[in-house]
Amino acid sequence: MAKPRDVIRTPDPKVALSTASVYPESTATAFEIAARLGYDGVEVMVWTDPVSQDIEALRRLSDYHRMPILAVHAPCLLITQRVWSTDPWVKLQRARAAAEKLGASAVVVHPPFRWQRQYARDFVQGIWRMADETDVRFAVENMYPWRYRDREMQAYAPDWDVTNDDYRHFTIDLSHAATSRTDALGMLDRMSDRLGHVHLADGKGSAKDEHLVPGRGNQPCAEVLEHLAHTGFDGHVVIEVNTRRAMSSAEREADLAEALAFTRRHLGQSATSVSGAAGAAGTERR
Repeated sequence: MAKPRDVIRTPDPKVALSTASVYPESTATAFEIAARLGYDGVEVMVWTDPVSQDIEALRRLSDYHRMPILAVHAPCLLITQRVWSTDPWVKLQRARAAAEKLGASAVVVHPPFRWQRQYARDFVQGIWRMADETDVRFAVENMYPWRYRDREMQAYAPDWDVTNDDYRHFTIDLSHAATSRTDALGMLDRMSDRLGHVHLADGKGSAKDEHLVPGRGNQPCAEVLEHLAHTGFDGHVVIEVNTRRAMSSAEREADLAEALAFTRRHLGQSATSVSGAAGAAGTERR
């Protein structure tokens, strides 16, 4: 039997703030809020904000706020079709290069849109090829069917349910699970040890992707976090919530503080270290 000092304990997952969580405020604002609240780092959503596309600007923000960049979200949204090229493979190559230069361990990528036919045909094999060329995890994210009234459209290929295809690493997004009306715990079980990254947000099953603060919907956010805490999960948990309806910056920050507190509580992490880290970061900047 191993003696207590010989037992190797898996480090707690790091909790990051997605820069998308502060929209319509800027990427720079996300770093400031993450540092003030005591997040462990940020995930950069590469989108139309020029700072999100600029590696040197991101490095300066990371250094100034002492906020590591833990992941890069490749520009896969409809509004980012022209960001970092119109060629989806070039986008992923640039996302990988950004992650490597910034010290991020993961690139989050969505499955292709169905109209990106050649990209979709080559996607699974291409992601494996790119994953073999780097230590950065390419974590493919579950999406959802698009719905309008009683009609449903399959917008992603090979599939919005990424567990139906063979990827080295997955990202599970609980808001997307709610929108697709999928059993999130079942999806988590199918991902098994290929789960590499988590987007934490809540939802109520609306056709509209909600990205609610965890605990405000009907998704098993607490159960997922407790599962991660007990299974030695070695990826990152990223708060990716929608704060667009916040009436003020203070209300937005309160939502992000609530999301962080919920996450740490259900991961079994101490909030003391959070407030200490936030206070230390504030002291260093003054």
